Amino acid sequence: MLHTVNKSPYEKNSLQRCFEYATDGSPVLLIENGVYAVLAAGSHASMVEEAISQHQLRVYALGSDLKLRGISKEQMIAGVLVIDYVGFVNLAAESDKVQSWL
Repeated sequence: MLHTVNKSPYEKNSLQRCFEYATDGSPVLLIENGVYAVLAAGSHASMVEEAISQHQLRVYALGSDLKLRGISKEQMIAGVLVIDYVGFVNLAAESDKVQSWL
């Protein structure tokens, strides 16, 4: 199941709830303001790093949303993969379901 998160972790707990329910190895795509979670200097960095390392979640961020918010690759947590809209479509096509965390 593909999990998508579009809310900033600074305004809602959607990402935390997503990580609690996602099974090991699941893809999690951060879109819109959800991409703020990838900031290595952010207060939610350890939660994302743990999701990647301990739960083997595949965390992706939509490149166009990163660019719109001025987030560069250098500012991001290691292990977060940047994808484009084609990658988004491919993730959705590979998944049996999509769960949007609002």
